[in-house]
Amino acid sequence: MRAFIDRLNLTLERYLPEKRLFLRSETSTRFVRLKPAAQAVILTGTAGYMAWSLIATSILFYSVVGSNDLRENARREQSYFETRLNDMAAQRDRALSEAQAAHQRFGEAMDRVGHMQTSLLEGEQRNAELARGIDALQATLRTTNEQRDAATTELAELEARDADSELEDTTAHLEEVEQTLDFVLAALDRTALERESMGAVADDATREAQHLAMEYRLIQDRNTRIFTQLEQAVETSMQPLERMFSAAGLSTETLLRQVRAGYQTRSASLRPISISTSGTLDPLSDEVRANSVLAALEEIDTYRIALRRTPFALPVDHVRVNSPYGYRRDPITGGRRLHAGQDFGGSRGTPIHSTADGTVSFAGRQSGYGNIVIVQHDFGFETRYAHMSSIAVSVGQRVSRGERVGAMGNTGRSTGVHLHYEIRVAGNPINPMTYIRAAQNVF
Repeated sequence: MRAFIDRLNLTLERYLPEKRLFLRSETSTRFVRLKPAAQAVILTGTAGYMAWSLIATSILFYSVVGSNDLRENARREQSYFETRLNDMAAQRDRALSEAQAAHQRFGEAMDRVGHMQTSLLEGEQRNAELARGIDALQATLRTTNEQRDAATTELAELEARDADSELEDTTAHLEEVEQTLDFVLAALDRTALERESMGAVADDATREAQHLAMEYRLIQDRNTRIFTQLEQAVETSMQPLERMFSAAGLSTETLLRQVRAGYQTRSASLRPISISTSGTLDPLSDEVRANSVLAALEEIDTYRIALRRTPFALPVDHVRVNSPYGYRRDPITGGRRLHAGQDFGGSRGTPIHSTADGTVSFAGRQSGYGNIVIVQHDFGFETRYAHMSSIAVSVGQRVSRGERVGAMGNTGRSTGVHLHYEIRVAGNPINPMTYIRAAQNVF
């Protein structure tokens, strides 16, 4: 086996020469040798992985392109979008909890640093007092030494004069001087020991303050990464919503202003964090960035409310898209007239759903439309569902997006079983597929 590998390396040496990967650390340098056979295995594995990825992507792409189930895709993407919003809210709550805990820990650390600084200042003052005491003791010691030398000189003179009484007094005075000197030396020793102890306490306090400062910087770096990820996720989620409303020709500013005026969109979890108004706020501080994320999430929540009250959804599932909106030849009279809606073909009894939240303003039979349900929505929208075989709602009833309003049929001026679906704004019909295609970019 070893001989085979050696022969293989010799064969591949011309195409894949041996390479060395150097790994350098602070204390040493090592290298990893890549033989031609190892390089060939790595290249083969990489090529296989890329081929597998290309095939899997192609299969997935054709599977998505070949799917005609628009309603199921819309529900699945809507569920994904709502799940993503919930995950972002949970991540935001965790990030805020961690930021608040870090802020509390930093406050406690600053209190400890303050106490340590106070102790350090007191120690420095005490050291200064001890230094002044040492200077005084040293001065006293010098004076005492001088007195001792003078007494020794005087004693020698008294001995020379043979004065017994004066000699006894001088000896007693010399003993007192020696006792004073011993006391001063002992006080100097105690002062030196105490000064060394205070120096050790000051060094410990300095190291602890440096450690707390490093821990605070690490917490700030982690918070910065968390807020950056949240800001990117919020921006990524908001762009498709803005594109959807813009593709439908709706003014997002006007729409959001109407939602805010008519609904209470801010929940307790989206309220801004209270911050101090003293001084100038750093635009990159955790509090300011957290409030920015909360404001963006509140805007996404406002988009969600507007989305439920705007007819972006499909009214039926698993159907054929038949006659489109626009001028056409009337299938009954043969004349040219405006077809004010979008037709969807299917089997009799196929459920028909409301495309947005609203209130039923009419449920009954009208000439030409047959059995029809008219739903009034916010922002001036009105949807009509005509030619139904049965009606499942009544006038004045509140309906939600996706709620069943009736079943597909062939009543009124109709040549076959289908749903005639209209969207009107201020009484004027518009193309329903504009809203349906705009929603496909998001859901």
